[in-house]
Amino acid sequence: MKAYKDLDRAELEQLHEGLLKEYAAWKEMGLSLNMARGKPSDEQLQISKGMMTILGDVDLVAADGTDVRNYGVLDGIPEAKRLMGDLMGVKASQTIIFGNSSLNAMYDTVARAYMFGIMGSVPWCRLDHVKFLCPVPGYDRHFGIISQFGFEMIPIPMNEDGPDMDLVEKYVNHDPYVKGIWCVPLYSNPTGIVYSDETVRRFARLKPAAKDFRIFWDNAYAIHHLYPGKEMKLLNIMDECEKAGNPDIVYQFASTSKITFPGSGIAAISASENNIKDILSHLIWQTIGYDKINQFRHVRFFGDIEGMRRHMVRHADILRPKFDGILDLFDQELKDLGIAEWTRPYGGYFISFDAMEGCAKKIVSKCREAGVVMTAAGATFPNGVDPKDSNIRIAPSFPPLDEIITAAKLFITCVKLVTVEKLLEK
Repeated sequence: MKAYKDLDRAELEQLHEGLLKEYAAWKEMGLSLNMARGKPSDEQLQISKGMMTILGDVDLVAADGTDVRNYGVLDGIPEAKRLMGDLMGVKASQTIIFGNSSLNAMYDTVARAYMFGIMGSVPWCRLDHVKFLCPVPGYDRHFGIISQFGFEMIPIPMNEDGPDMDLVEKYVNHDPYVKGIWCVPLYSNPTGIVYSDETVRRFARLKPAAKDFRIFWDNAYAIHHLYPGKEMKLLNIMDECEKAGNPDIVYQFASTSKITFPGSGIAAISASENNIKDILSHLIWQTIGYDKINQFRHVRFFGDIEGMRRHMVRHADILRPKFDGILDLFDQELKDLGIAEWTRPYGGYFISFDAMEGCAKKIVSKCREAGVVMTAAGATFPNGVDPKDSNIRIAPSFPPLDEIITAAKLFITCVKLVTVEKLLEK
């Protein structure tokens, strides 16, 4: 098949006629499939089922003698802090354990800065203007958090090695109203990009114009590798910040939401000693302590970080055929047509797909009309506005493999149809 740009109008019209028939056949099938969010599948949830009975008749006493059924221990039981600290590559003393959601921890961290300030700085609510840097395409819920507070969101293009650091340095080092940046450094959402060592070092060496600037380092996919022997490595941001004399510049977040049960995992923040003290000074009035029984259950289930890594190999075995199935179809059906590009991630939960400019919304709409729900086009940009209308986030995890393949085939038909229509308009 020739590239679409090489087809004349007659060839495009003939192709369009065939694609319309193909799309009509899809609509007649009455599909009802959902690829909108990166939710673990039932099969993935089943591999953590042992957590429900792991405690049995054991004494519910933590390593420091705490009865996990009772009040207390604001920052988490010692063994849970060690487990999540190991996940993020930090000491247990640099870690606070929260509830089931790292997103909740991120929201609360922004809210604390907004209401109380960071380490004695002016609360953000008293400022005329607050700006956040937003690498794009990125995670829609990150953008949603700061939109709640009315902050200005500044898009930062993503390169193959992470955000455009020249732009990041320009904003952070010279604008005192820039208070934060969102980062998903390992298997970035949705591109799967891994920040290079130099990118991490440049983050650590930032010289912010605002003393209360913070990097929101969402290491959501710290051990979510897909291919054995091809595990990507991420330089430790906390170590690099310490070396650069910037220990307070970063908050790191993680959770077990896509490791055990999204509805009842454990989340954690790691940060410098100064940041930890600052967070706890406010957290003490917010809660007497998070769910220590759940923390204890996770520790008993995994034992240590190596147990967690072994568990993630089982997740990868479930996810890998879904990613490969979609990517193989893209290669077979779209690679030579010159109408789209897509990422081939080595981990994480998403594939980032870039259609021809001006086509993403129509592609997603046509998929929905035929019974396949995708993430809204534009969701990967601040305020849901993709200036090129080209990026689509694909989430392969939740449906069974056969449904994933069906959805991918319909998606390909929609991509071809919308692209041909766009070319005919020209």
